[in-house]
Amino acid sequence: MELPRKLWFQLQRLKKAFRSATGSSAQSYDTSLRMCPHCRALIERNASVCPLCGEKTGSVRARGPAGAPERVLGVIPIPSTATSVIVGVTIALYALSWYMTASSAAAQLDQAPSMGGIGGEVLYRLGAKFGPAIAAGQWWRLVTAVFLHAGLIHIGMNLWCIFDLGPEVESLFSTAKFVVLYLATGVFGFMVSDWWSPVLSIGASGAVMGLIGILIGASFHHGHLGKAYRGMLWKWVIYIAIFGIFFSVDNAAHFGGLALGLALGYFVPEGQPETRASEKLWDALAALAVLIVAGSFALMALQLNQPFR
Repeated sequence: MELPRKLWFQLQRLKKAFRSATGSSAQSYDTSLRMCPHCRALIERNASVCPLCGEKTGSVRARGPAGAPERVLGVIPIPSTATSVIVGVTIALYALSWYMTASSAAAQLDQAPSMGGIGGEVLYRLGAKFGPAIAAGQWWRLVTAVFLHAGLIHIGMNLWCIFDLGPEVESLFSTAKFVVLYLATGVFGFMVSDWWSPVLSIGASGAVMGLIGILIGASFHHGHLGKAYRGMLWKWVIYIAIFGIFFSVDNAAHFGGLALGLALGYFVPEGQPETRASEKLWDALAALAVLIVAGSFALMALQLNQPFR
């Protein structure tokens, strides 16, 4: 029995994601094809009208590679559109925080922290999660904290995970959905963290755990193939949990992001939005997410010189 086109296409994408994540060889998909947003049939990428349902398909939007992302040297995924922006913003903020830390240390005739460490006051000024400040109305810290890191090892581990997981989620769900899902899981992680403990906290690991949860949630819709992929992802969760036992990390943010990711991955439909209405909705939600991030950093800039207290 021939599988429905939509199910066949999703299974092929998940197969390639699984093979690339485990290092297995797989051929690239034919990028001259795309799915019709109305009937979900595979059509020529540049077709303006679907030959099967007769509906207009709209212009082709820039997005990451079809299916799972290609990898440099077979190991490092080439980041797709939104993933690249998130990585760039994260690196830029780390560079700024390191410069501010070094400048502060030089002004006090002191030595900057080793291993690219960032001072607590600098992190506070740049928008770290801090319970008393959030309670005082600085809600935007739940957003800005997602993009801050405490040192080279911290940012290195999170960027490695984002490079590996971000393109997988973005290619499986679409760029607009990925933007919303990444921000939602990161912010929810810090909401749980703030409820659990008001201490200073930063990092993208809540969003990273959210990406893992999203892929686990989505895998439940793909039978035996999804079960195998899910087993590999649960190993990530176990490794991170073990790491959190022995090191001072924000486990509340980790598992808050994971929990929301599991729910979103299970309930949010995969692939590009199926109708024009849903496409416009996700585009609007993605635009709102970008505005929230930009607005949060604007509010952070207004209190940049406020001392830690």
